[in-house]
Amino acid sequence: MRIFDPRIHMTSRTTDDYEAMYTAGVRALVEPAFWLGQPRTSPQSFLDYFDALLGWEPFRAAQNGIAHHCTIALNPKEANDPRCTPVLDELSRYLVKDGVVAVGEIGYDSMTPAEDTALAAQLELAAEHGLPALVHTPHRDKLVGLRRTLDVVAESKLPVDQVLVDHLNETTVKEARAAGAWLGFSVYPDTKTDEHRMVAVLKEYGPERVLVNSAADWGRSDPLKTRKVGEAMLAAGFDEDDVDRVLWRNPVAFYGLSGRLALELAKPASLHEGNSILRGGE
Repeated sequence: MRIFDPRIHMTSRTTDDYEAMYTAGVRALVEPAFWLGQPRTSPQSFLDYFDALLGWEPFRAAQNGIAHHCTIALNPKEANDPRCTPVLDELSRYLVKDGVVAVGEIGYDSMTPAEDTALAAQLELAAEHGLPALVHTPHRDKLVGLRRTLDVVAESKLPVDQVLVDHLNETTVKEARAAGAWLGFSVYPDTKTDEHRMVAVLKEYGPERVLVNSAADWGRSDPLKTRKVGEAMLAAGFDEDDVDRVLWRNPVAFYGLSGRLALELAKPASLHEGNSILRGGE
């Protein structure tokens, strides 16, 4: 089982997590820029963080046989802080970097006017730079947030079929699918959704354009949830091709819209299992 985790915050994870992910079949991932848990007091702290996403984390991942990519953005929560919003003027110089495969995470947290402005501005940046967008739907009032998101996307220059709408659940998937967006699901131990609910969604809506992520971060989360979804799919009667579509080919197809995926990676000397060369999309 080959796995591409399309949304995971490895900055908050340990080397042991990388090793366990490799053993579970993870061969590629995307790490979105996100809120770090403590308020930033200067745009400069974003720049150090972006540099780490483009340098240190790809190095850590490569040491463990995993291809690392990232997305860059001002996240929704910090879009409300006037100390943070000047970073919007700095994004373009990061969005041209080879390791950046989307603008994200953008979208809504509390659905404020400041979040409206940041979302619209960053959708424009995505269109200008020829990148897809990774969109965060709010934790509360999810259906309202989804509809507001889709309205802003419709007003932008970025086509909806270049947008991955994440943190979907049973209440939002139907409208996101009907709009033509890519469908992202975060699988958590306690919140968001779990592997069994994910299988039920796949039974109802099918595997097309569906991406499943662990979204593992500082809180209680599990970087192996992608593997557990694959196992649950097989147990529920899906075949290996369906699993490969959801856990590998769909993430490759979406982030491949950037033209920057680099999925060929030499096996590190410390690893003794798996293929010596990892090729995506084959």
